[in-house]
Amino acid sequence: MEASELIKRVRQIEIKTRGLSSNIFAGQYHSAFKGRGMAFSEVREYQYGDDIRDIDWNVTARFNKPYIKVFEEERELTVMLLVDVSASLDFGTVRQMKKDMVTEIAATLAFSAIQNNDKIGVVFFSDKIEKFIPPKKGRKHILYIIRELIDFHPDSNRTDIRLAVEYLTNVLKKRCTAFILSDFIDSTDFRNALTIANRKHDVVAIQVYDRRIEDLPSIGLLKVKDAETGHEQWIDTSSAAVRKAQREWWLKQCAALQETFTKSNVDAISIRTDQDYVKALLNLFAKRN
Repeated sequence: MEASELIKRVRQIEIKTRGLSSNIFAGQYHSAFKGRGMAFSEVREYQYGDDIRDIDWNVTARFNKPYIKVFEEERELTVMLLVDVSASLDFGTVRQMKKDMVTEIAATLAFSAIQNNDKIGVVFFSDKIEKFIPPKKGRKHILYIIRELIDFHPDSNRTDIRLAVEYLTNVLKKRCTAFILSDFIDSTDFRNALTIANRKHDVVAIQVYDRRIEDLPSIGLLKVKDAETGHEQWIDTSSAAVRKAQREWWLKQCAALQETFTKSNVDAISIRTDQDYVKALLNLFAKRN
């Protein structure tokens, strides 16, 4: 993409997603993703009903009467976006490509994070870690992330979600909120990695998919190509049996994926490229409150 076109696209996404973040998501994001714990604030005299476990014994001994520690919630979060940049994301048949929707959702979450004074970082992954952008604050940092989301060119076409999740577990030492943005078309088993990561971090899965993967149009012979492997084949979409088999395969994939999320205790939403991702994100935030 040429520099002038890239700047224009970055600006378009900034205007749209920053507006969504400030007008729609501000309160919901704030309450849906809590701080990483309780920070010590001050001490005060013990009052009837206080938890005796909060007694500060050093101060109590010094003043010969009980004092307790007062805590307040640590609001600042570290937010990580794990963004799938494999070739299967370069697909779309209705309103936009999966990659474009992932970019907009990621940018919206990024602006929501900095409006909440949170740090934001990104891991771009295929079947390797393509790029790691360490968490930072500020508009300049966000615009850099958006630029990379729009114009990133991966080395590999394939997908390995397990690798990306394990990388998150190993690289981020402090607890973070991590959003995985992917179509989750991956033949490898990543449930165990997801379970381990979600014990350490707060992991949220956002699946983006195209309607044609579940609903083939009846348009006769169609040549299809697997974007990740390059394998090509002809399918007869006029056959009701072929269309039924495709739909059943997709429903089976979705059921297996949902089971993975449920058993890993990971919150997840699924968004079709011709649907409104704003409504889906609001539903996700509401579910977490």
